[in-house]
Amino acid sequence: MKTIHSQSRALWCTMCREVYRIIGSPVCLICMIGMPLFAFLFFLSMMNNGLPEKLPVAVVDLDNSASSRNFVRQLASQQQVNIVSEPQSFTAAREAMQRNEIFGFLVIPPRFEELTMAAHQPEISFYTNNAYFIPGSLLYKSFKTMSVLASGAVVSHVLTSTGVPETNIKPLLQPIAPEMHPIGNPWLNYSIYLNNSFIPATIQLMVLMVTIYSIGIEIKRGTSRRWMRTAGDSIVIAMTGKLLPQTCIFAAVGVLGQSILYGFLHFPLHCPAWHMIFAMILLIIASQGLAVILLSFAPSLRVGFSAAAVIGILSFSLGGFSFPVSSMYAPFKMLSNLIPVRHYFLIYASQALNGYPLYYCRWHYVAFICFAVASIVLLSRLKQALLHPRYEP
Repeated sequence: MKTIHSQSRALWCTMCREVYRIIGSPVCLICMIGMPLFAFLFFLSMMNNGLPEKLPVAVVDLDNSASSRNFVRQLASQQQVNIVSEPQSFTAAREAMQRNEIFGFLVIPPRFEELTMAAHQPEISFYTNNAYFIPGSLLYKSFKTMSVLASGAVVSHVLTSTGVPETNIKPLLQPIAPEMHPIGNPWLNYSIYLNNSFIPATIQLMVLMVTIYSIGIEIKRGTSRRWMRTAGDSIVIAMTGKLLPQTCIFAAVGVLGQSILYGFLHFPLHCPAWHMIFAMILLIIASQGLAVILLSFAPSLRVGFSAAAVIGILSFSLGGFSFPVSSMYAPFKMLSNLIPVRHYFLIYASQALNGYPLYYCRWHYVAFICFAVASIVLLSRLKQALLHPRYEP
């Protein structure tokens, strides 16, 4: 009983010591509260409109006929298109795109109306700046759609002039009518997809940095032995007392972010809220476990920061948010499973977007636990570094 009491007291003293260190450290407060809140405001305001609209483009109309002007008006009615200029040559339009004034342009050839009526297949050329991938892709889709519709309009006009009834024209132009049903995100809202991945990735990065800083600074300043004495020379109590206050603060910030996404902004949540809250808490614990693993192998503040920064930044690409993991090379596929936020993203897609039963993403919850268990196994190695601190600049 006395042992339990002494361990509880050591844990409480260690936690109080860490709370005082957090309060007295502007770096910790900024990284734990300021940076995540800034990420919420930055990403949510940047993608406030969801799908990008009214992207600036140019149209080079070398025909200036009634048909070409009608085509330009129909192109301007597209949701993603905003015609900001009509240069008189291809060169002028290309130079405007090189100056980043427009994301793409379309060229209507001379004698467009004449060649169309004579069934000589005039060519409409369009160019998009795919250095900006999303605007370029959206404009390519809009230009392609309008080109196909223009071809259909010409064929419809020819068939009508030959006496084909209008009721028979549509089946000839489109024998198969597709129906599109986007699952999970029917609005095609980039904010719903990206903010539910970028914000947790930012939180993971901050957890890695703060955990490594809070442990590494003890080694750098030579206070790790005092920390261990406060914890009764128990590495488990020392790590629990240091990380538990951080876990609570990060969990509160993470749940606040989820409340904004699912409560205030009404992002899709097709599962009980506690599923995502539990996933957020496990993400934080797993990220702390990963940070402890890094420090166990390299108990240096400088090396730990470098490793955490690399892993945190690579999470945005290897996490599968912007490029599917299934299309990556085999080594990167395996590496993606070693990133905690990857499992959070899969839980989000399975639970919040699609509403699958919890059973189908159980292994991702297990993966979170594995990060924590792996860090516990390596605590004895880290303990030696804390008891015999040797700072290497």
